[in-house]
Amino acid sequence: MKNYEQLDIAGASPIKMWTAGVPVETEAKQQLANTAKMPFIYKHIAVMPDVHLGKGSTIGSVIPTLGAIIPAAVGVDIGCGMMAAKTTLNARDLPDNLGPLRSAIEKAIPHGMTPKTRSYRGRDTGSWENPPTPVDAAWAQLKDEFDVICQKTPRLRNTNNYKHLGTLGSGNHFVEVCLDEEGSVWFMLHSGSRGVGNAIGTHFIELAQQDMRTHIANLPDKDLAYLEEGTKHYDDYVEAVGWAQKFARMNREVMMQNLIASVRTVIKKPFETHVEAVNCHHNYVQKERHFGKDVLITRKGAVSAREGELGIIPGSMGAKSFIVRGKGNPESFNSCSHGAGRTMSRNEAKRRYTLADQVKATEGVECRKDAAVIDEIPMAYKDIDAVMQAQSDLVEVVHTLKQVVCVKG
Repeated sequence: MKNYEQLDIAGASPIKMWTAGVPVETEAKQQLANTAKMPFIYKHIAVMPDVHLGKGSTIGSVIPTLGAIIPAAVGVDIGCGMMAAKTTLNARDLPDNLGPLRSAIEKAIPHGMTPKTRSYRGRDTGSWENPPTPVDAAWAQLKDEFDVICQKTPRLRNTNNYKHLGTLGSGNHFVEVCLDEEGSVWFMLHSGSRGVGNAIGTHFIELAQQDMRTHIANLPDKDLAYLEEGTKHYDDYVEAVGWAQKFARMNREVMMQNLIASVRTVIKKPFETHVEAVNCHHNYVQKERHFGKDVLITRKGAVSAREGELGIIPGSMGAKSFIVRGKGNPESFNSCSHGAGRTMSRNEAKRRYTLADQVKATEGVECRKDAAVIDEIPMAYKDIDAVMQAQSDLVEVVHTLKQVVCVKG
């Protein structure tokens, strides 16, 4: 029995929506229709239950293409995703006052504004007496490929690249300490390719629009401008976006290392971590095989959910999150949602809710409770339980997590 609704629009590929019981904006439906009209869509577009309005294409959609990539569909937060690691700690090992633990995490992981100074020491400066930092070790694996990319696109050199590695950023990016259904402690974080990924995304969105300047008026939306396979800009983008996705994955690894080290300064009991670990993108593009053909899959706010594959679906600040196992549903291109999905803009959330609402909604969570984070209030997001029910044929829940500490960017 299918668990999706199919929208058939004249002159467009089918749209399959896993949104039963979850509200979908009229504007988001129009944006989906626009994307479905692109001539290189393969089979259909798959829509996840956290779908909402985005730039060019909706967040919460899976866009399969043949012979072309839409840079704005991948977006500017390239490789944004989640990492979670189970530890051998239990709830009883946590201190009664979680404030110092949050402070230690905030000190260990730069968040919000860019750190002002940081100089790369080079790969040959490490020794037993002066070992390379996690940031240096990670950048050593990224630097050579980045240098090649910068030779082709010099403007990327003057970006926050090395400087942003191991940093959280702002907005909906976060670090959390969570408890699962058995009281085991998990560490979880959400971030991507930071300033350099934004620069790569912005550059190639502009190039796609320039390349299509004579045809852009015929597009349903100028942000659907695309790069065609076989062109120089297409090849350069594939190389750069692949590197940004690698940067994003390593950015999360570095932050996780620093998170673990910071917790050890507060909790003196020895513990192991990565007992179970997941590191998954939810804004990215890669080549995959579906329905017997090699195609490009752009997941814009969606997670790979191949059969047996572990993924992370976080709820909002103050709500539960889930470690899931994919069921490998071919109609969704082996995908699931990347979270709860917003129901309103950040400005609308700030207009509608007060600081008192924010304090009440995050009761029991050690986190910032100030006016600057009202836009992340749980009520600005969809009901995570409804989202999970709508995609019950895409994933199964392995662990349910509830945050006890939340650090916002």
